[in-house]
Amino acid sequence: MGLDIVQFLENKTILVTGATGFLAKTTLSLSLSFSLGTILVMGATGSLSLSLSLLPPPPPALFVEKLLRIQPNVKKMYVFILAISLIRAMDKQAATQRLHEELIQKKLFGILREEWAENFNSIVEKLSPIPGDVSCENLGVHDFDLRSEMWREIDIIVSSAATTKFDERYDIALAVNTFGAKHVAEFAVRCVNIKMLLHISTAYVCGNMTGIIQENAFSMGETLNRSRKLDVNEEKLLVEELMNELRERNASEREITIALKKLGLQRARLHGWPNTYTLTKAMGEMMVQHHLKQNIPLAVMRSTIITSTYQEPFAGWIEGFPPRTMDSIAINYGRGRLEYFLGKPDAILDTIPVDMVVNVMIVAMAVHANPTNSNKIYHVGSSRKHPLTYSDLQDIVCSYFKDNPWINEDGKPVKVREPKVMGSMASFRKHVRCYILMSKVLKVASSVFGGYFQGLHADLDKKVNLAVRLAELYEPYIFSTGSMHWPIFDDTNTMTMRDTAFNSGVNSESVFYFDPRCMDWEDYFERSHLPGVVKAFKHK
Repeated sequence: MGLDIVQFLENKTILVTGATGFLAKTTLSLSLSFSLGTILVMGATGSLSLSLSLLPPPPPALFVEKLLRIQPNVKKMYVFILAISLIRAMDKQAATQRLHEELIQKKLFGILREEWAENFNSIVEKLSPIPGDVSCENLGVHDFDLRSEMWREIDIIVSSAATTKFDERYDIALAVNTFGAKHVAEFAVRCVNIKMLLHISTAYVCGNMTGIIQENAFSMGETLNRSRKLDVNEEKLLVEELMNELRERNASEREITIALKKLGLQRARLHGWPNTYTLTKAMGEMMVQHHLKQNIPLAVMRSTIITSTYQEPFAGWIEGFPPRTMDSIAINYGRGRLEYFLGKPDAILDTIPVDMVVNVMIVAMAVHANPTNSNKIYHVGSSRKHPLTYSDLQDIVCSYFKDNPWINEDGKPVKVREPKVMGSMASFRKHVRCYILMSKVLKVASSVFGGYFQGLHADLDKKVNLAVRLAELYEPYIFSTGSMHWPIFDDTNTMTMRDTAFNSGVNSESVFYFDPRCMDWEDYFERSHLPGVVKAFKHK
């Protein structure tokens, strides 16, 4: 029996959380092949903090775009509009405005707009913006009639709302990444016609593990270092106790933020994870599996480092700035502001284009809507089938900016030099020592000369502290000490799903492609990704 994904999506109702993030925007055009269904997309318009994130943001925006492009007869897509830590309350009108500004009016929807011309407005009307908050019970949907409608109509839930900062405040990371996942699962249980739940996680829930990482689920309370059992409610209680203590001594907002960030990193490292993000995402996986009924199919997608589009809706699309760390390095090198690259040259840099991630999401939705398919974990990356090394990327970046020099503010091309590579944390610390010494000298000079050098000292001290903090956060990813310097993510389940879809008649070569072996990394980065990053930076 064939698997017709486009037909499957017809007349479906889908809920998507996180849909205005990077990945979320792309999926919208793919959804057109699922006609007349209702889909819930959570976090579709959520802003993402990428400045401290090496890892992928949630994928719903691109997901929303593709769904609408391939299946204009989808019944409805509930798109969650989140306002985390900024404006808690948001009405329907404000949510609709954000949907148009952050999704529909963007260049990302240009292909969809051209293909469907006069019907474009009627297609995007299938999007129903919902002011909500995954950190709350019932996802923050306070209107009982609306909740009842959603529980009746939703066929599929795509849960991708997340905060991706490595050092996020522990209260925020727990609320969104962990208890947000629990609330989505509980909401799914109330949906009487639900076909499946797609939960977006990250491959880096594996923490500091190296070698072959299997597509295995966490058991409730499991820790990476096996030191003790992980109790999610205990973690929440620790946050509440710390907050009460801080309030009692009238701590400033800055002091509260610092204390909660510190707590998150301490708890992560206690249990074997390198940072708050990966700990809370791992606990989120545990919560989803624990609170979801056994008769509701579940697919957990763990993607690696997500990069710009490979093909659809056009090559090189990347959402906004600030860029992720990998792109920041490339931009600063091209501008002549970076002389050193950090990381072991032979380490594997596991990247995957965002449109391939979206295709995995869509195929998984159709495959897991069949109740006979058991719950699965899917690694989506390239390290197993088509690895890219750090040295490869360094050569590509150097070659690109030599052939396509950055034009500075004076209209002159920037000549880049071959960068030096620091392949260990020890070499980085040795390099930083001279700047720490210089900072101390400026501090003494400033006190001697009546504060004359105070500005220079403060600026240098800030930059040194930030560099050290970032190096410590990223140490597990760029200075791994194992015999295999990087995790290799086994993708047996993902490739089996691809083969199953292909054998069932699904076009996995040009429509739902996600095999990284089809890519030429050098061509992709030089023709698509780097030009897209440069263009996005210059137009930010």
